[in-house]
Amino acid sequence: MSPDSTSSIRNRLRARLRSDTTTQRRRLAELRRDDRAIEGLPVRLVIALVVGVASLSVMMNTIGGIQTLGVSELDTQPEPEVIGPDETDVTVAVVGPEGDRISNATVVAKSGTATLESVHTAETGAGGNATFTLDPSLGPNQKEGTVVFDVKPPAGSEYEDDRDNTAVLVVDEN
Repeated sequence: MSPDSTSSIRNRLRARLRSDTTTQRRRLAELRRDDRAIEGLPVRLVIALVVGVASLSVMMNTIGGIQTLGVSELDTQPEPEVIGPDETDVTVAVVGPEGDRISNATVVAKSGTATLESVHTAETGAGGNATFTLDPSLGPNQKEGTVVFDVKPPAGSEYEDDRDNTAVLVVDEN
């Protein structure tokens, strides 16, 4: 190759490189000005993004629910269910989801819309019952109210008490 041809080739390569660099700069400038956001993305990428976010949501809900698998909600069955605003013995049965009685659970009786002087606690015996002597009071011009119960499940059991339990209705018949 002659020096003139080598020089010619170099000049053509430099010109092409300048042209490619100019084209790249122009394309980058166009991308910076583009405000179409997701509109400019390929459809498959948008679908993958949407499906991925939905799948992640389902997985997070599943993981959050794993800790509650095998856990059963407890409820109370007070007897009598309706009392007056004076001292009354109330027996509270603690039951599982199938109605089975739960022993060694702690039952807490406290003011709902009817007032108790203090919080009362009792533990269920072998039959799943706890007995309270309740003396609720109602406010002025209040004709009815409730005494509510919370349950602390037996230690190491598969039970929980997250929902409201059946309450005792206190009715003033005067």
